[in-house]
Amino acid sequence: MTGAVPRDRRETPANDRVAATRLKGLVEAPRYADPVQFRVTRPLTDLLRAPGGPRERQLVLGEAFELLDMHDGFGFGWAARDGFVGYVAAQALAADVPAPTHRVAVPASHAYSAPDLKRPEVMGLSFGTEVRVVSAEGGFFETAQGWFVPKPHLRPLNVPFRDPVTVAQLFFGVPYLWGGNSVWGIDCSGLVQMAWLASGRACPGDSDQQERGLGEALPEGSPVERGDLLFWRGHVALAVDPEVMIHANGHTMSVAYERIADAVARIEAQGEGRPTAHRRA
Repeated sequence: MTGAVPRDRRETPANDRVAATRLKGLVEAPRYADPVQFRVTRPLTDLLRAPGGPRERQLVLGEAFELLDMHDGFGFGWAARDGFVGYVAAQALAADVPAPTHRVAVPASHAYSAPDLKRPEVMGLSFGTEVRVVSAEGGFFETAQGWFVPKPHLRPLNVPFRDPVTVAQLFFGVPYLWGGNSVWGIDCSGLVQMAWLASGRACPGDSDQQERGLGEALPEGSPVERGDLLFWRGHVALAVDPEVMIHANGHTMSVAYERIADAVARIEAQGEGRPTAHRRA
């Protein structure tokens, strides 16, 4: 629309084919539609900037995707967890998946075809995977898909973690992956998002969004407490205590602990500047 304020594509569910009904009068589109909820049916799938384009974020099995349009093998819409707009391969989505009741609450697990740890696994499951439990047998929960997952690995969705840092620490050593959201690879904002969501707190997907919207800004030089968020340009970390942080980073190419003072000095020496924000939930 002429004179319209530019909108963040990550937060604006509109493309050259369709826009969400709520954007009528704000965004021009050939048609408007209300979303239909689909769920991810693969252990992991990418949320893409464009069909076949670069990865923006990832969704794990069972997560909801609000679909506006299906075209040429890709679904367009947004991730229900945070409203992040993008494209998902159509083969990774289904509309008839029962609403989940539990999530994988350990770094990783396996789904089995029977309640027997000696059976070959059906697939690997990352932290955050969402399933519907329908029954229990021995040390396993049965899911709506007929898979069996070890009981100690699942946690009811209505029983969140209390401490995001505890969740982040479950990812220690996980390899760094740009746009990653799983135990197979994760980036700095993905780590914060997985930690906050599992703790029952809303959280956007990218670090600039997190810097704008999470917690309260503290003055420069404020004492650091466990759970505080420390931001640099394009980067975010979680404070473990007043001296140490945990972050997914390209320096070690992993989720690692680092002394805050060392990180501040190292990042500044690399030419990437001083911290841009210190926020507390």
